[in-house]
Amino acid sequence: MPKTKKSHDTSKLALEYSRYYQGKMQTIPKVPVTSLDDFSVWYTPGVAAVSLAVAKNHDLSFEYTNRWNMLCILTDGSRVLGLGDIGPEGSLPVMEGKALIYKYLGGVDAIPVPVNVHEPEKIIDFGLAIEPAFGAIHLEDIASPKCFQILDELKAKLSIPVWHDDQQGTAGVILAGLYNSLILTGRKLSDAKIVLMGAGAANIAAARLLISAGAKPGNIILVDSKGILQPEREDMDKMMLQNKWKYELALKTNEERREGDIDKAVEGADALIAASKPGPHVLSKETLRRMNKNSILFALSNPVPEIWPKDAKEAGVKIIATGRSDFPNQVNNSLIFPSIIRGVLDVRSKAIPDEAIIAAAKELAAYAEKNGSLSEDHILPTMMDRDIYPLVASAVGVTCVEMGISRVKLSRGEIRKRSQVVIRQSQKMIDTLQKSNLIEPISKVQKARSKKS
Repeated sequence: MPKTKKSHDTSKLALEYSRYYQGKMQTIPKVPVTSLDDFSVWYTPGVAAVSLAVAKNHDLSFEYTNRWNMLCILTDGSRVLGLGDIGPEGSLPVMEGKALIYKYLGGVDAIPVPVNVHEPEKIIDFGLAIEPAFGAIHLEDIASPKCFQILDELKAKLSIPVWHDDQQGTAGVILAGLYNSLILTGRKLSDAKIVLMGAGAANIAAARLLISAGAKPGNIILVDSKGILQPEREDMDKMMLQNKWKYELALKTNEERREGDIDKAVEGADALIAASKPGPHVLSKETLRRMNKNSILFALSNPVPEIWPKDAKEAGVKIIATGRSDFPNQVNNSLIFPSIIRGVLDVRSKAIPDEAIIAAAKELAAYAEKNGSLSEDHILPTMMDRDIYPLVASAVGVTCVEMGISRVKLSRGEIRKRSQVVIRQSQKMIDTLQKSNLIEPISKVQKARSKKS
C-alpha cells in the first residue's frame, strides 16, 4: 500500500524546491560569445544572410537554426493527469517536468506552451500558426474527446510530427508491455482476448494501436462507465455525434456482442488493460477470477491502481503492471516519448505514423528479452536503462526513413549514433552545470530549510 506520509513529504518538498529554484527549465546559448564582435555574426548584420537563405528554402531552418531539436509542449490544461481541469497556469509545472524529462533522457529542447484557449478549432489554429518555430509538437493533458480531433487535424495539416502523449505514448508503452506479457504467458497478440476498462484517450488510442499492431478487433472489448461498448447500446446515436472515435470502436470490436458490465467483459479474457479511475477498489478479486488462467492485468490509474497488485495476485493474475515506480512492472510513458521524439527529430520526419510507434514498442519490449531480464516482475526496462533511448529512437527514425516521410535519409546505425551523441551531450551539460554549482545542489535547499526551522 502507498506510504501516505511519504507522498505528503514528496508534495511538501516539491513546493519548497519549486519556490527555491523558481522553475525547472531555462534557456542557455549553444554558441560561443567571447567579445562584442561575436554578436555581429550571431545577430546583426551577419544574421541577415541566414534569414534570406531560410526564406528561400524553409527546410534550411532545420540546418541553420535549432528548429531541428525544438519541441513545443502544447496544452490547455483541461485534463491534467490526476488533477483534472486546472487550466493552463496550473498545468505549467507539469509541462516543465515533461520538458525536463525530454532534455535529460532524449536531449530534446522542449518548450512548455500552455494556452488560454479551449475550443478545439482554436487550439488547432494555434498549432498551425507555430509550426515554423518547431521540429515537432507534443500535445499534453487535453480533455477527451476534443484531444482526438486536435491530434487528427494537426496530423493532417502540419508538415512536422504531432504527438499526443496521453494517446500515443500510453498506447505505445501498453503495447510494449503487452508484447512481453504475452510471451511470458505463451500467447500471441493476434489470438489474445483483450479487455480495456475505461474508454478515454488512453484506452481508445490503445485499442486503435493494438488493432494496427495485429490484434483482432473482434477479440477486443472496451468498457466505459455505462458498460460494454457494442452497436446496440442505446446511446450510440449520441456517441456518433459527440465521440466518433469511440463510436467507431463500438462498431468494430466485441465480435460476440457481449452486453453488461466489467464482469461480463472479462469472462475468458487473457488480458485486462485498466485505465479508468483511481482505486484500490475499482476492480475486485471476484472480477479478476473470471479471466483465463495465467491472466495479464495492467492497472494503470494514478496515484492508486484500480486494485493493489497483491490482491490481483491472490485472485490468480500471473502478470500485474501499474503506472507506479514503487511496484514491479511500471508501464510509464517516459519509457517511450523521449525516444520517439528523438527519432523523428533526428531524421526530420514530417509525421509519426502508427508504424513508428509499433516499431518503438517492439524495440522497447525486445530490450528486456535480449538482456535476459524478462520475467513476471520485469516486463519492461526502467528509466534507469538509458541505453534504450537511442535504440528506440533509431527504430523510430529508420521506420520514418523507410516510409519516405523523413527529410534526411540515415541508416539505423547512423540514427542511433546521432541520438547517442545528442543525449550524452545533454546529460553531460546538465552534469557539468551541477558540478560547477550553476545548478545549485539539493543540499543547499535542505540547509536553507534547516535554518528556517
